[in-house]
Amino acid sequence: MNMVSFKDTTTIFEYHERTKHRYDRFAKSPGHMDWTNQPDPFRHYDGKPPVKLPLLDNDPAALYPDLYLLENTQPSSFNLKNIAGFLELSLGLSAWKTIPGSRWPLRINPSSGNLHPTECHLVVPAVKNFFRPGVYHYNPFSHCLEPRAKLSEKIWQDLENHFQTSGFLLGLSSVFWRESWKYGERAFRYCHLDVGHALACVRFSATLFGWKLIFLNALSDEQIETILGFSKTQWPPGEKEHPDLLCYVFPVDKKNVPRYIPDNLLQCFSTIDFFGVPNPLSQEHVNWEIIDHAASQTVKPQTEPVEIKFDKHQPFVDTLTLELPAAPIIRQRRSAQQFDPTASISCEQFFSILDKTLPRNGCAPFDVELTSPVAHLLLFVHHVTGLDPGLYFFIRYSDDIDELKYRCKPEFLWTKINHNVPLFLLEKGNFRKEAARVSCCQDIAGDSCFSVGMIVNFKETVNNAAYTYRQLFWETGMIGQVLYLGAEAHGIRGTGIGCFFDDPVHHLLGFKDNRYQSLYHFTIGKPIIDHRLKTLPPYYHLNRKKE
Repeated sequence: MNMVSFKDTTTIFEYHERTKHRYDRFAKSPGHMDWTNQPDPFRHYDGKPPVKLPLLDNDPAALYPDLYLLENTQPSSFNLKNIAGFLELSLGLSAWKTIPGSRWPLRINPSSGNLHPTECHLVVPAVKNFFRPGVYHYNPFSHCLEPRAKLSEKIWQDLENHFQTSGFLLGLSSVFWRESWKYGERAFRYCHLDVGHALACVRFSATLFGWKLIFLNALSDEQIETILGFSKTQWPPGEKEHPDLLCYVFPVDKKNVPRYIPDNLLQCFSTIDFFGVPNPLSQEHVNWEIIDHAASQTVKPQTEPVEIKFDKHQPFVDTLTLELPAAPIIRQRRSAQQFDPTASISCEQFFSILDKTLPRNGCAPFDVELTSPVAHLLLFVHHVTGLDPGLYFFIRYSDDIDELKYRCKPEFLWTKINHNVPLFLLEKGNFRKEAARVSCCQDIAGDSCFSVGMIVNFKETVNNAAYTYRQLFWETGMIGQVLYLGAEAHGIRGTGIGCFFDDPVHHLLGFKDNRYQSLYHFTIGKPIIDHRLKTLPPYYHLNRKKE
């Protein structure tokens, strides 16, 4: 392979510092909501008739534990019904919410501000009587595949021969404007958190159909653009889709696939014609140049393919039998807006939720092999029965613990709580006010049963390659999705928090430099339901009978 040089890291470090929220000022944003130019949350490509996808008559039978343990899943064929179901349960709509005079859709995959910068593209084989091999864009509003390019049978056969198994390619991309419209400079961060959530969503959905995903980590962004036709697409001004990642989806009983696509196949993709015109999302735009600079500094080059192996953790610690069907948990995921501050959860529930965030070989969702784990969980424990309230650390990668102890305040206890769980008590006490304050003074972080700050090995990781800045957010987004589903399975609810005061979190721990940084916050508790909101089925607007 011909490797290209990594981008300089200086600018991305500057971007990160500049977009920190501080007690005396927030990162720059529009300062108001320009409703007339709110971006359309749904992209579609006009030009060719779309392939309507059937809705599931019955959800897959897998149970919640099966999302993580793959032994009980059997591979399904790659037909229209299963591909449609896979998309419905990963990136499709989950419901509509209504109040008098207004309605808005929710999706399976969460997004900052429900703005949804993430788009999905597939490269799929022929499905008899429905479509030929080609590149397609998934439109979740219409639940359809929009044709972007035709592939010859030979190209597809060469692709399957390369991977030595049947399957299809799935790509994710981001439209930065959808987030910067509201959040300004910090939007680049939020877009990549959303990519992580979406990646976990497609990985969990694949399990329901007996499939798995592998991140093709050798590919460059330019190569992904070639495969998905971005380099041949005329984008509306300010609304380009930026390539994020490409995965191969394949049967769960196949142990391994290559993490790259050979040059001869990439050359074939460069010669095919692409069609379809992307719809404009807004009439006018604000150009946040700092986001363009951050994107240009984190472009991924072609790299050597890498297989990721994780620490050998003990089996899942569940002492609770959660024999709940998995699909309803995926469908019912919501972001809580308010918590009951008097509610509590048990220690067993707490351990079960946290334990799922540990990357294990052969266990979803981290078996996509995005990266070696670099994120740990700072925990503000408020009301967990059997645990003292206080500040805790949950260590996801054991080699980091000595460095974290060195960087943190010397007076921290570092008392291990349970021999089966890498959970350490740092300091006892009531941290509700601190949790809320560092999370942009949001009560939801202090009224929960516990809240989380995701602390990553930042400087060393990004110094090695600037493009890994994006992947840090992907990893924390994936953790967030695990927390969402874990909360739902235990009868409580979670909420991702992108707005937090960065350095006050670091000062709370005693960090004096940027070796470790907090990238994402999360909070879990008993939700207070707003009964003014009514819920409608996800695809009622289509009047489409389940096929």
